Amino acid sequence: MLKLLLPLVFGILIQYRFHVSPSTLATVSAFAILAFAVFSVFPIYLKFAYAWIKVVAIQVLFIGLGTFITYNYDGIAQSNNVVNNYEQQPIIATIQAPLVPKPKSYKALVSIDAVFKNGHWLPINGKALLYFKKDSSASHLTYGSQIVITKPLSLITNLGNPGGFNYQEYCSFQHIYYQAFVSGNQYLLLASTNSHPFTKWLFTVRDQVLATLRTYIHAADELAVAEALLIGYRDDLDRDLVQRYSNTGVVHIIAISGLHLGMIYGMLSALFGLFKQYRATKIIKPIVIILVLWLFTLIAGAAPSILRSAIMFTFIVLGDAMRKRSNIYNTLALSAFVILIVNPYSLWDVGFQLSYSAVLSIILFYKYILQWFYFKNKLLKWFWALNAVTLSAQILTLPIIIYHFHQLPTLFFITNLVAVPLSGLILYAELALLITTWFTPLAKAIGWLTEHLLAFMNDFIARVDDLPFSILNGLQIHLVQVALLYAIITAATIWLLQKSSKALLACLSFACFFCAWRYWDFMGKYRQHKMIVYNVPNYKAIDLIDGRYFQFVGDSVLQEDGFLSNFHLRPSRILHRIAESETLSNSSIDSNIITANGKTIVVIDKPLPQHFDLPQKINADVIVLSHNPKIYFSTLAQAFNCKQYVFDASNLAWKIKYWKKDADSLGISYHVVAEKGAFEMDL
Repeated sequence: MLKLLLPLVFGILIQYRFHVSPSTLATVSAFAILAFAVFSVFPIYLKFAYAWIKVVAIQVLFIGLGTFITYNYDGIAQSNNVVNNYEQQPIIATIQAPLVPKPKSYKALVSIDAVFKNGHWLPINGKALLYFKKDSSASHLTYGSQIVITKPLSLITNLGNPGGFNYQEYCSFQHIYYQAFVSGNQYLLLASTNSHPFTKWLFTVRDQVLATLRTYIHAADELAVAEALLIGYRDDLDRDLVQRYSNTGVVHIIAISGLHLGMIYGMLSALFGLFKQYRATKIIKPIVIILVLWLFTLIAGAAPSILRSAIMFTFIVLGDAMRKRSNIYNTLALSAFVILIVNPYSLWDVGFQLSYSAVLSIILFYKYILQWFYFKNKLLKWFWALNAVTLSAQILTLPIIIYHFHQLPTLFFITNLVAVPLSGLILYAELALLITTWFTPLAKAIGWLTEHLLAFMNDFIARVDDLPFSILNGLQIHLVQVALLYAIITAATIWLLQKSSKALLACLSFACFFCAWRYWDFMGKYRQHKMIVYNVPNYKAIDLIDGRYFQFVGDSVLQEDGFLSNFHLRPSRILHRIAESETLSNSSIDSNIITANGKTIVVIDKPLPQHFDLPQKINADVIVLSHNPKIYFSTLAQAFNCKQYVFDASNLAWKIKYWKKDADSLGISYHVVAEKGAFEMDL
């Protein structure tokens, strides 16, 4: 399967990068099929001599398969896609999941079924995110409800901040292209519904599970972790709590994965072990285990990490039932193959990447790490085995963690040592709670125990996270450096296992390339001098960068609110490798006038005096308008010599609309941060 998986992945990457046309794909595939057909009629001696033709033909066919499924999955390439047909006219949409309560709205994922075009309803494909105003009309909306929406939808776009998360691409991979905030008079609930009975039943089961947990677990954080741990429901999780789990290296506990399926598989196997003397058990056992595992997978949302585990456990169960052991590498490759056939963009899913790298890492390194120490005591042996699993899983996930999250938990082995077995105990307690919910006194007791175990786990993780050395932050590597890290790991492994001097030389060479790349990057960062006006909705945020340091000019709330700062500003600061400083050597701030390296930036965040008169105009390289000041461009033109204006994201849309008209009439260049993303200028 690995021989087929690699060309499939290559084909997916080719289509993602180069957008191969169907005609080109058909031509190449036809040549591959022709080559394979010609090879099949070769005499035996020629088949041996030209075996490479068969290999190349098969590889090309599977590259073509990867290209084809990616083209077919990419909705924008299809003529009936919403992006190719929507022009802000009324649409018919179907709600795809129960509404998610937010502080000021209800969030809903909807499929766009039809658009009103040229006097009739045209069937189309695509999805959108809608936010309904919290009122009585929204309470009638549920899974399968169909609505007519008159409110124009907006294309999902990125904020455009340096180093920021590509939210637009993330949504497009799920065929989500539009979003809108909808009030009660901007949509009409239809009498018709469009729901699938099985999906509806899954949501009903999920809601019943959530209702049971909410009945017997009362503390907000403990309840949120219980929901995430059992069925992967994460809408109630506090952002700071998730960050703590991430910082300590145990976020996989609240992200449904193979760990959870493994626990359920182990529990079911042990249960059926009590009845192994009965013949019917051999038939019933695999059927029940597979059904339960897949039901759990579907209720938990069928994320790539749990899909991988479900497929793997399915083959393991079937292999045991037929008394045949499957090759773990083959099973792993087959599960990835199936997932990518269904959704080729799973390749970019961080959970998919971490899941497969962790499992492969455990398979490759666990038995060697386990042999580092030997214990006769069963408790110490179990203790070390758990540590060996944790350590082995980190080896191949390390480059991915640094690349995506820019941090490295240093105490992951301690937190995993406590949190993994504890989370297993909590999971079993939650399952027991669901089974005993009919007997209230026992359910209350189990709920009380579960809540206190969750509280202990949350408190332990919080205490570890508060340690000053618990995490290395601000790590930044590029894709080339990720490849070099994997090359170092591979060469070092070969050297350690085979004592190969060539592998040691290769490892040292890759390490030198890695260090040289980082040195060159750091030296480049010492020479950077720029200003960045960030796109942070409703806030003013400016960074002045001088080498490896920056000075922040903006609203103080961005320095106090951890989430806002981490989401909007931190990625850019990690990308530029900068640390905060109160002053910069080549910059000065005098009220709202900033001078840096001979350039002048004026920040206007309040109205100018009514009779604003200066002896001479102020020369400014950039004027930043912030917080909706009441100004007129005719007045600004009299006071400043400036050709570049920036309207930051703290301004209202209607205000920016009038400013754009004034600027266009005067021939003044402007940059709207909310529309074009962050404004960057070299100083």
